[in-house]
Amino acid sequence: KGIALTSSAFATGISWFPYVLTFAAVLFAFSTMISWSYYGMRAWTYLFGHGKAQEMSYKVLFLIFIIIGASVKLGAVLSFSDAMLFAMALPNIVGLYFLAPVVKRELASFMAKIKSGEIKVNN
Repeated sequence: KGIALTSSAFATGISWFPYVLTFAAVLFAFSTMISWSYYGMRAWTYLFGHGKAQEMSYKVLFLIFIIIGASVKLGAVLSFSDAMLFAMALPNIVGLYFLAPVVKRELASFMAKIKSGEIKVNN
């Protein structure tokens, strides 16, 4: 009910605003699909290499998910999106945990170089 409630609320004050809100929501959805497609393609080519076959397979898979996403209920799409974002975040969080000592060591080295004057800092 989110956008419908927002639209009704704005319509009480500005009668034509629901049209602007609809247009903005469509632009937001379209730009989200474009950006997810772009970043997904970058990740796909990083994992599977560059080439026409790899890019075409990603595009076909992305289009299949667009069709599925447009066909099922919104709650299922949001649950799936949340699960996939969690699936991407989990290995990154584990990596951050294991790399924390390296980051701490490199930061200490960097700060020591600043204090010694080896690295100049512009204030």
